[in-house]
Amino acid sequence: MPIQLHQNINLALLLIVGSFLAHIYLGWIDIATILVFTIFVEHLFLYFNPKREFYFSYSAISTAIGLVVLMYSPHLWQYFFVIVLALFQKHYITINNRHFFNPSNFAIIVALLLFYNDSHIISGQFGDELWLGVVVFIIALIMLIRVNRWIISLSFVISYFLLQYFLIIHYDPVLSFEMIYRRFYSVSFMLFIYFMLTDPVVTPQKSIYQIGFGFLVALVSVLFDRYYGFRVQHLFMAVFILSPFVTIFNSCRTKKDIIISVIVILFVAVTIITIEQKPPFYFEMEG
Repeated sequence: MPIQLHQNINLALLLIVGSFLAHIYLGWIDIATILVFTIFVEHLFLYFNPKREFYFSYSAISTAIGLVVLMYSPHLWQYFFVIVLALFQKHYITINNRHFFNPSNFAIIVALLLFYNDSHIISGQFGDELWLGVVVFIIALIMLIRVNRWIISLSFVISYFLLQYFLIIHYDPVLSFEMIYRRFYSVSFMLFIYFMLTDPVVTPQKSIYQIGFGFLVALVSVLFDRYYGFRVQHLFMAVFILSPFVTIFNSCRTKKDIIISVIVILFVAVTIITIEQKPPFYFEMEG
């Protein structure tokens, strides 16, 4: 079974279970509309992209489901808009046919940039039931072993706990360690760790680099928490900041590649600064 199809099945089953046992914000008609739209746009870009052979892209389904379970907007057209941008950068903002961002992560960050008052990252759509978390862990572990990315998740989790303790809790008597590990009860948070954080295209291949990548994602997100206060978006912003450098280090060779890379880095900087200047939303659902 192709890896992307395997992941589609996992995410689709979790979405179905979540819709019955937790609280998925969007209705099934809206979800189906987003899925069909994403598949259509992905294959439209594939058809007109001379650098890629035309094939059925299972990854488009993962992109759509990732957006559905981790973001909410009351306006369906905003999903469509950020999906188009996310898939466009995947196909056309590349060096040596490697894109810079995970499409779901890119879509979420761009939604915060353009539609901050309407589009929100929500961490509680799947609730915090222990048994569902265990199911997600088992499913994700099988997938991560198959794509050889389990080290990133392990490195991130260990680093995140330690850095939160030494850089935040140690300096703030109001916070407790329980407030940190309770975040891991959120099934949606676990989906971020196991699926979005470990996208093979924008993460390192070698084990030592994977350890470093997981640590850096944890470090950047914790530093944001330290200086700007805890916001769910900081995790996604850390991935948004770091993933382009994986492509740059692996594929940047020519002068044109350098120019594209510099533009991407400037875009990342402007985006992060703009979002961080906006007032925080503490928006969490418990299903």
